[in-house]
Amino acid sequence: MGTGRFEPSSIKNKIKREEVARKFKKNKGQSKLQRRLALAKEEATNPAAKKKRQLQNVPRTLDNTREFDPSMLTADPSASTSASTSTAATNDPSSSNSQPQDPSQLPQDESLTDISSDPFAEYFSGAADPSVPPKVLVTTSQKATRVTYEFCEELVGIFPGAELIRRKKGKGSEMGKIAGWAADRGYGHLLVVNEDMKKPNAITVVYLPSGPTAYFKLTSIELSKQISGHARPTPHFPELVLNGFVTRLGHTVGRLFQTFFPPMPEFQGRQVVTLHNQRDFLFFRRHRYAFRSTEKVALQEIGPRFTLKLRSLRKGLPAVKNFGEVAKDLEFDAFENAGEKDQLHASEVNAEDDHADEQIADEEGSERPVKLKKTLPPKEDEYQWVWKPELETTRRTFFL
Repeated sequence: MGTGRFEPSSIKNKIKREEVARKFKKNKGQSKLQRRLALAKEEATNPAAKKKRQLQNVPRTLDNTREFDPSMLTADPSASTSASTSTAATNDPSSSNSQPQDPSQLPQDESLTDISSDPFAEYFSGAADPSVPPKVLVTTSQKATRVTYEFCEELVGIFPGAELIRRKKGKGSEMGKIAGWAADRGYGHLLVVNEDMKKPNAITVVYLPSGPTAYFKLTSIELSKQISGHARPTPHFPELVLNGFVTRLGHTVGRLFQTFFPPMPEFQGRQVVTLHNQRDFLFFRRHRYAFRSTEKVALQEIGPRFTLKLRSLRKGLPAVKNFGEVAKDLEFDAFENAGEKDQLHASEVNAEDDHADEQIADEEGSERPVKLKKTLPPKEDEYQWVWKPELETTRRTFFL
């Protein structure tokens, strides 16, 4: 699109070319603004035209163009129902006497079965005290840096019953052992923040005492201090809002996040935690209600912000490598005592000497001399392998 006589890109002078392109962009924006104002003026007198335009101008997104999936528990299965019914009628002549099964019933029934038998059923049964928040153990990977610890402190402020414990270095601090240690002390969750290149990049969530274990990739972190005009949190129990968890897997992940918070929020704190699922990305936000008047309310963000993406969900706790396995016994030659070894060594030496004397006698043509067998005494400074049970622990540590 040109400006009339020529294209801006055909101007060789850089200063003039930028000036013409700037004017062209301004004129284009003004013309678009005039069209929008004229359309708004027309729709102000004709509401039906505005409604028709909104119905026609529906943006195409991945969510509204996605095909029906039977695992989606809240999707409209009308199209899939008609298609499956017609297919069954074509393939099965006797299908006229049988009632076609609604495909939406199977996922719903399976979802109810999952809810009644999943590991979180005890939490939702109401047996726990709603005034006591679940205990959450927050820790990091080994050799974590300051940035990771700052993010962990933000997580401690999000979950009411969270506690940060620094992870020690060396063996004995494997994730499976930490999970067992935390389960024995009444913790309900283990949250491990992994670090790579001095930045948090993943979160492992373990539901105690028997699992499951979820692994999330962590991106787009913004701490509270990096958010302009953020609010200060209070120790009240927040509300939890889950959006877009519509599949069977989504229900499981959503129930997992529900167990982090007490079942009864404290509304006087006016805090809300939101997990929004879009294209399998979980966007985390925390806000505070700000009532401007009796009719108007606004949201003030508290922070932090981060994005999660589920990579794996496994049953049970993380595997524990058996580093304390008993070492195998050392294998030696089958001698009853040290004297037999010395006698064998002496007999080998005597045999070699006799063979050398016989060769010399054959060369000189004389009779072979008769020699007595040598018996070498055992060397006093020779090292002897002796098994000592009290050294078993030391040797086992050496072979690790």
